[in-house]
Amino acid sequence: MLYEAHSGDITVVAGGDTMITRKLSVFREEPFMSLVKLFRDADVGFTNLEMLMHEFEHSPGQAGGTYTGSDPRNLAELEWAGINLVSCANNHSYDYGESGVLTNLRHLKASNLVYAGTGQNLSEAGAPGYLETPKGRVALISASSTFSDGGRALDQRPDLKGRPGLNPLRFNTHNTVDRTAFDELRRISASLGLEAQKEALRRFRWSGAIPEDTDTEFHFMGDRFQLGEEFKVETKLNSSDLKGNLKWINDARRMADWVIVSVHCHESGKHRDEPPAFLEAFARAAIDEGADMFFGHGPHVTRGIEIYKGKPILYSLGNFIFQNDTVRWQPSYNFDQVKLAPDATPADFYDARSENDTRGFPSDPIYWESFVVECEFKSKELAGLTLHPVVLGHDAPRAQRGRPLLAGPDDGRKTLERLQRLSKPYGTEIQVDKGVGYVKL
Repeated sequence: MLYEAHSGDITVVAGGDTMITRKLSVFREEPFMSLVKLFRDADVGFTNLEMLMHEFEHSPGQAGGTYTGSDPRNLAELEWAGINLVSCANNHSYDYGESGVLTNLRHLKASNLVYAGTGQNLSEAGAPGYLETPKGRVALISASSTFSDGGRALDQRPDLKGRPGLNPLRFNTHNTVDRTAFDELRRISASLGLEAQKEALRRFRWSGAIPEDTDTEFHFMGDRFQLGEEFKVETKLNSSDLKGNLKWINDARRMADWVIVSVHCHESGKHRDEPPAFLEAFARAAIDEGADMFFGHGPHVTRGIEIYKGKPILYSLGNFIFQNDTVRWQPSYNFDQVKLAPDATPADFYDARSENDTRGFPSDPIYWESFVVECEFKSKELAGLTLHPVVLGHDAPRAQRGRPLLAGPDDGRKTLERLQRLSKPYGTEIQVDKGVGYVKL
């Protein structure tokens, strides 16, 4: 008798960034419950968990923007909603330092959610998480290109333990400028005394810590500039991180029936809607190495869809749950940034940060219009890619907004038209019927 997994059939439903601070299970609107049903009916329900689970028992670490924290019981709310697989590698992984990473892991391990992307050391952070389903074993590899350097996990040594943190996907930026600009950068650096500083640092640091300049390559203010005929910016993957991530994808390919790769990436190409070249290169390399699906997230907006060798690449799923303005506490650093007195309250901070919802995330509907994707495989082949637009309550009060609802045909039209436009450069055609998008395979 064949195992059910021998069919090669599976359905995966994926949402983007989840910043959850409140219960889900108390709500009952039809558009919300229909969305929950999508996840519950799937074999795999995925999201990027961009929220640390703790009770604010740790001192703030390195972060930017919102320092994340949520009641650990909200993991059960995600389970209630049909989520069973989460990525953890993102720029908020280190909001509360090593202790925050380890506390978050402790709560995840006590839940029924399978996770990947952070760990007690680099090997654990990079290794796959495995979800057992009736349709087969599903592996998840999670990495992030956006993070503070102190937040990336480090390998163990024979004489020193590793560092808790996230699985990194670093990249190098190469700026090309013409002769006039190249010479001017050299003049500015010398005039400001930066060249003398570089030489002093080279004397006191090990070889390679401060890169050497040449006649065609110059380092200025932390960036690398190459001499060329035109102006351009190129990004290339860090070879060590590429090798490490491909190693675990290859391992997962031999240990599981299905492999999902997830990357958190705030960086962009020439504009916000375009993924950077290094992310495109990594997504294709991941599929070449054995991944079945690639889910991107991070910029809080949606990006295009590519079908590469018959496998789906979603460069950004946008937001899924976006409750970043109801995190219970924020550190004094954030209050200082908006010039608030020590006795100011969290609501004072959120009001000041967004100037009463007139700037930042609350002011722009693009952050509150997203989609979830339903990936259906039959006999190991991609048989359907369905795009369900969602709205997250852009115009709702702070206490309500951020929870996803399936969008109606009118509300979802803008989201689908945007996906059609952004996917066209990849040769991806999206057909729309009754407010739902279908990728033509």
